[in-house]
Amino acid sequence: MSTKQTINPVDVIDAIDSQLKKVHTQSLDLSFNELLDMKRDGELDISPDYQRLFRWTEGARSRFIESLLLEMPVPPIYVIEENDGKYLLIDGLQRISSYLHFRGELYAPHLDTPVKGGDKLILSDCDIVKELNGLTFEDLSLALQIKLKRAFVRVEVVRKGSDPRFKYHMFKRLNTGGELLTNQQLRNCTIRLLDPQFNDFIIELSQTPNFKKCTEILSSDQRLAAFDQELVLRYFALKNNREGFKHDVADFLTEYMEEVSDPENERSFDYVNEKENFNKTFTVLALTMEDKAFGYANKRADNITKGFGVYHFEAFTIGLQAILSHIDISNSKQISSLKAAITDIKLDREFIGITTGGGKNSKGPLTERISFVETKLLRSHGS
Repeated sequence: MSTKQTINPVDVIDAIDSQLKKVHTQSLDLSFNELLDMKRDGELDISPDYQRLFRWTEGARSRFIESLLLEMPVPPIYVIEENDGKYLLIDGLQRISSYLHFRGELYAPHLDTPVKGGDKLILSDCDIVKELNGLTFEDLSLALQIKLKRAFVRVEVVRKGSDPRFKYHMFKRLNTGGELLTNQQLRNCTIRLLDPQFNDFIIELSQTPNFKKCTEILSSDQRLAAFDQELVLRYFALKNNREGFKHDVADFLTEYMEEVSDPENERSFDYVNEKENFNKTFTVLALTMEDKAFGYANKRADNITKGFGVYHFEAFTIGLQAILSHIDISNSKQISSLKAAITDIKLDREFIGITTGGGKNSKGPLTERISFVETKLLRSHGS
């Protein structure tokens, strides 16, 4: 039977006070037109990765404009003050982007109906003042245009002297649970606040030709959701910290990315050697299997599909490490032999069994499929 730990209330107060000393905030009331001017002048940064998360429908955007005209309360917007004095938006994307679209200042090519600079929102689905439907900003009377420009919002500023980890946790808590953010999109927007180097590194490698060749089958929606970048992160997390994996992949990946990105964490990351290793891994896979690198056996187990199996991604990218240093990518005979070995593994009934079906996203099955590939490749390579 566990006993409740006795905690001195003074210690709790001191712990909170010590954290508060790391935080510097400021509240401002700014008009949406001021925010528009700041965006135009480069004083308000909506990072490209974050901007891609704008998903409100035209109806939702229109109803927000209607709310401003009706002087309804607007939730605060949160920004971080960077070292050069510019503001980085961390919460309020949907609202600011809706206003930008109404003013013809939004660039959002990722939407189902793409928006480019100069495109202006035509109001629709306004359900309180239905007379607004079909109007653009220019169609409003001068009085309403001025009213909209002067509509203000509370802007909460995390000042530049604040602890980077506080900024990170603030963004994470504001955005966690947002149904429009995938795990990797959330990581891209939050963890870069600790230090952007690893985040930028992952994005860079996701655009390398051989990686793209091996993951060619991924859909545009998967790439938009940053699944390709998550795969790069998964590769490094499993290669360097497989022992840290318990059962939840999302938490495992987030914790690894946090550890590499946090300047005060002791986990080291050799960018030069890791990049070289990554490039060779995907060069080998592209040379041997091309766009079937992560494909799986068909029902008859006599051919490999062009599908994408995440278990195959894990097994082959990590299993290949056992012989990677011994592979000469310029040796066509060796590449041909390796292709045959990988094909045999993919068509092996035992391997098919351990890489299909549910319940395999835990440490035991992960180790089993990686070890299977390692053993087979070492044997075929004569190691």
